[in-house]
Amino acid sequence: MSLGPITGGTLYGVGVGPGERDYLTLRAVAVIRAADVVAFFAKKGGAGTARTIVGDLVPKGRRELPLHYPMTTERPPHDPVYREELAAFYEAACAQLADELSAGRSVAVLAEGDPFFYGSFMHLWRRLVGRFPVEIVPGVTGMSGCWTRAGVPITWGDDALAVLPATLPAERLTAKLRDADAAVVMKLGRNLPKVRRALAEAGLTERAVYVERGTMHGERVLPLSEKEDDEAPYFSVVLVPGEGRRP
Repeated sequence: MSLGPITGGTLYGVGVGPGERDYLTLRAVAVIRAADVVAFFAKKGGAGTARTIVGDLVPKGRRELPLHYPMTTERPPHDPVYREELAAFYEAACAQLADELSAGRSVAVLAEGDPFFYGSFMHLWRRLVGRFPVEIVPGVTGMSGCWTRAGVPITWGDDALAVLPATLPAERLTAKLRDADAAVVMKLGRNLPKVRRALAEAGLTERAVYVERGTMHGERVLPLSEKEDDEAPYFSVVLVPGEGRRP
């Protein structure tokens, strides 16, 4: 099956992978090179991780549309003001994209990892799908890049994998870790101490591996038990590899 040429008036959600540019798919590269407009999320004053990953794949002179977050870690996600400001940001971003699409231009929105996996792009997709044609270009997930770089097969045989946000309440996080054969804990940030406690209560500390900026510059991989501090940047995860049936 051929995915066909890049079409004007179409929104493309492009997964750019976990950080190493060589992990982009052929379709992602084709869309990035051909789209009329390349949009990407970024902090104010910064290029954004997804845009940095693709580098010079964006042709010189191509129209670029940075979508600047109103905040990043300044407020906790449960703060009503955070939710209100983020919703307003997504509405404004969609209005910008709709203007480009209505004018018949193709728009590629770059997304770290896969666009449909814990991604900001989904908030744009939900508001624009049905109004304009949309194509999703899947990408290698951040967690896949992390367990690959850590050299730990994540599941064996009948292992069930749990992907858990560290933002879960402590009791729920512990219960889900106890029930899982293998796990990936994401969104660490200031939640790392809570994750440590949950892993200890679930009896999984010795299997836990900490990966920071997997496949990116500044990558760190070490047993969680050897990590001496509780600092965890945005691009960090804890892996608990499975131990299931092995032939």
